[in-house]
Amino acid sequence: MADLSTAIRDALLTPEPRDKVMATRKLVRDWRKGVLPSTFNTDMPDRPAWPERLELRHPGQMPKRGRGGSERNRIALWHSLAHIEFVAIDLALDIVGRFGGEMGEAFIADFLSVAADEAMHFALIERKLGQMGARYTDLPAHDGLWSAAQDTAGDVAARLAVVPMVLEARGLDVTPATLERVRAQGDEGGAKILKRILDDEIRHVRAGSTHFDEICRKRGKSPENCWKMLVRRHFRGSLKPPFNDSARLAAGLSRDAYEALA
Repeated sequence: MADLSTAIRDALLTPEPRDKVMATRKLVRDWRKGVLPSTFNTDMPDRPAWPERLELRHPGQMPKRGRGGSERNRIALWHSLAHIEFVAIDLALDIVGRFGGEMGEAFIADFLSVAADEAMHFALIERKLGQMGARYTDLPAHDGLWSAAQDTAGDVAARLAVVPMVLEARGLDVTPATLERVRAQGDEGGAKILKRILDDEIRHVRAGSTHFDEICRKRGKSPENCWKMLVRRHFRGSLKPPFNDSARLAAGLSRDAYEALA
């Protein structure tokens, strides 16, 4: 009988986007029904499977995306968002498959919920691209998000510190401006998608910060000091203002901590 870790590994190694979305939804549904036991007998792959036709580039080699309202710029924007959400599915699955056994049921439930949300976000954006006559994989994408997962594969605290509490938190900062730009272009449907994503991402970051705080308390460490240490050690970029302080506060992030690293 398959367990949760086997189903997660199978989903991670599913390359086609729609198939990965369906596999993710199914395993989350089966786990909630009790069909998949919370056992972890299968190791996670070093990296997930992505479509062969997706051209990956180093982040520094990505073409600059225009900010105007041309069809080309709009497709480039939504394609970049599709890639972020597609990788986010794998990030949420991997954190459960890699660390769920040591972290327990509440952790598993929170991050399987994140995986289901990310699958839904990707499906919404993929449909949006289709309405513009495009599809995910039409443009190149970068591998920076998964590099962060590889750098933190050995420690759940490091993974939480970098992925939800830095990378996803950055989305809280930039999404409102993107939403307003899309709305100003007359795309109210696109604005609604971004509003849904923003609301969900606050929950995702809060799940990360909550479990991070619990780990630090169990280890007898200050969450703020531990977070700054782990970010300095494992995050290759820098934290750049302006910050969406209200959304970050709702997500449980300490302003003193992130401003100290800006």
